Amino acid sequence: MPQLAELANQFLNQYGLLAIFVIMMLKEIGFPVPIPADLIMLGAAASAAAGKFDAQGGLVVTFLAILIPMFIGGLVQFGIARGPGRAFVYRIGKYIGLTEARLDKAMSAVQKGGTTAVTIGLTTPGVRIATVPASGLANLSLGVFLPGLILGSAFFLAWHFALGYLGGLALTLLSLPPIVLVGILLVVIALGIVGWRYARRRSKQRGEEISAREAFIEWTDAACPACIAIALTRQNIELRQS
Repeated sequence: MPQLAELANQFLNQYGLLAIFVIMMLKEIGFPVPIPADLIMLGAAASAAAGKFDAQGGLVVTFLAILIPMFIGGLVQFGIARGPGRAFVYRIGKYIGLTEARLDKAMSAVQKGGTTAVTIGLTTPGVRIATVPASGLANLSLGVFLPGLILGSAFFLAWHFALGYLGGLALTLLSLPPIVLVGILLVVIALGIVGWRYARRRSKQRGEEISAREAFIEWTDAACPACIAIALTRQNIELRQS
């Protein structure tokens, strides 16, 4: 395990930002990459705090390596859903956790709320994955969608980055060995799985049937403890209002 951690550390030092850029671009375009987006953000920020990306431009470049794919990927996905790919989005959506009912619900929200709804949707764990395609399917104008994309993506990344950076500084000060850092990452992933399973049960209490595939897709969209807490809070509020 220590050797594996060291190899991963060397790979991150050499190809880290490029790998992060490519993975985030694929995820934001809509490819179901099975790596939680928020864990990528937290890990990148923590690595930047530890100085791992200093030779590649440091903190600012690390932030942009995630933010730019969020903008470009969001625009690509929006264009596909708004243009010739509308039927394709509905057809393929059910395989990646975006059922017709879920897309229709998100469409209704962005049609009513416009830029504000897009911004809030992109900052809400478990909702953001449906917000961009729903905006395209709802035929929102670029003038309505783009400000929401910019504000929502920047805010979502900023608070993840802040958490990751502070956590990275703390771990650096503690000078923990690589094996311990790997263990911490595994614990976070495990907490994410447990949290989303609980969120799935809460959804069933509201009468919403969420398949295992949908739960997994939501987890890959947002799996950090903070995201889980936000999602559960939102579900509790909706449960009281229903």
